[in-house]
Amino acid sequence: MTWRTKTCVIIATLAATAAVAHNGVKDADVMARMNAMSAIGKATKTLGDMARGKTPLHQAKARMARDTISLNAAKIPDLFESQATDPKSEALPAIWDNWGDFTGRADTMKDAALSLDFTDKAALATTIRDLGATCGGCHKRYRVEK
Repeated sequence: MTWRTKTCVIIATLAATAAVAHNGVKDADVMARMNAMSAIGKATKTLGDMARGKTPLHQAKARMARDTISLNAAKIPDLFESQATDPKSEALPAIWDNWGDFTGRADTMKDAALSLDFTDKAALATTIRDLGATCGGCHKRYRVEK
């Protein structure tokens, strides 16, 4: 599977699961986490669509998407500090068992978002690969498998 295909799969999974996962969530902390992850997923999809040429590369929209990802990635440690649970939560207990690794991955995501280069489609396609890897790497370890 090529890196573009992997990135597309990650983006599509984020967008599809976010819509279904929020229904019936009762815990406010879990809902806040889901909302942040949803915002990251939507912003990543926006950038992915630009990188693949599905939508035109738009500098202001790309900056907004980048900022959404980096700001929400920076919030991840605070959002997950509480070990709140909910039957709809997709967070695995491994998050709190490996707290340093988990929060380090959030920092890596933030850095990858800030490193996005959207001067042109090719640059975005290259740099979004690193961002997609941060999502996938964390989901494999710390999120319920879909």
